[in-house]
Amino acid sequence: MTAKRFLLIASYANSLINFRWHFMKALQDAGFEVHAAAPDLPAHSEVRQWLEARGIRVHEIPMQRNGLNPLRDLVTLYALFRLMRRLVPTHTMGYTIKPVLYGALAARLARVPRRFCLITGLGYVFSDRPAGLKRRLMRSLVERLYRLAIACCHKVFFQNPDDLALFRERGLLGRTPAVVVNGSGVDTRHYAPVPLPEAPSFVLISRLLGDKGVREYAEAARQIRVEYPQARFQLVGYLDANPDAITDEELQRWIADGRLEYLGRLKDVRPALAASSTFVLPSAYREGVPRTILEALAMGRAIITTDMPGCRETVRDGDNGYLVAARSVPSLVQAIRRMIEQPVLLERMGRRSREIALDKYDVTRVNAVMLKEMGVS
Repeated sequence: MTAKRFLLIASYANSLINFRWHFMKALQDAGFEVHAAAPDLPAHSEVRQWLEARGIRVHEIPMQRNGLNPLRDLVTLYALFRLMRRLVPTHTMGYTIKPVLYGALAARLARVPRRFCLITGLGYVFSDRPAGLKRRLMRSLVERLYRLAIACCHKVFFQNPDDLALFRERGLLGRTPAVVVNGSGVDTRHYAPVPLPEAPSFVLISRLLGDKGVREYAEAARQIRVEYPQARFQLVGYLDANPDAITDEELQRWIADGRLEYLGRLKDVRPALAASSTFVLPSAYREGVPRTILEALAMGRAIITTDMPGCRETVRDGDNGYLVAARSVPSLVQAIRRMIEQPVLLERMGRRSREIALDKYDVTRVNAVMLKEMGVS
């Protein structure tokens, strides 16, 4: 009998632990030998050692996360093909753009019997910002690659219905079946509810990108603190190499004028969420479903986020938080002001957030759906 062998392909090593560990554990429980491939996984890396200690076979692959460099991407494709020919996996799945594009192509070339991909958001290339010639050309190329890669898959998973609708509208799916799942899920036992702080406190946790709404958050904090100096605004995240990244000069200016408390990059965001009364993510980015919102839901926090793909699914407006317009400081300020002026809302909204996390986003439920749709549960 052929061993069941699953190869999971990522573009960012840490995401294997932060976003996919429970999925890999579910595969192990279903009888799979689980392999994970990603760049930046030398023998001494903490991520590699953590995964190997839990029975995951780890493989380092060459992959440039940002940009489309044809030569480097061909190297990635060939490396994945060689890895698959050596491992002979029965199932593969890539998530995020390059693992989807090149993982699916390599799996088809290597004749892997069952091939899947997971669309975890569309990101910078599909941003709603006015597109210059360079980005229009890049989007056209990425769409062609998506069309080719998805044709190599037996099923494609989306994390929100808007992304699925866009792929259908653009003719990227072909005849490949598609399924929407509720994000990556969240461990509702690990992210447990804690009491609210006494003072109004807001936190944004994300990569420090313009499309994540960081600039709008900083400006809203400046305006609100003129009226309510007791309000606290915290920021958690890291500077990114993305073309849309916040600059260090901007960040230092916001810290210096006192509008934001910058906590840096945290391995464990639970203390930051515990110190907040409201989680804020004013994203204009095409998210899958933001994991940080799911963590805030699970910990019983009211949410302010945008009426954008991936974000809008997490908030029932006026029930567990507020939806605001993307790139709109006035809309964001109005929602924040409501939270400060009506603190009685926070406890009720927090309870509803926790209920939504349990009912819709618990990681065991999400993974059970994925494994059933793959035919391996």
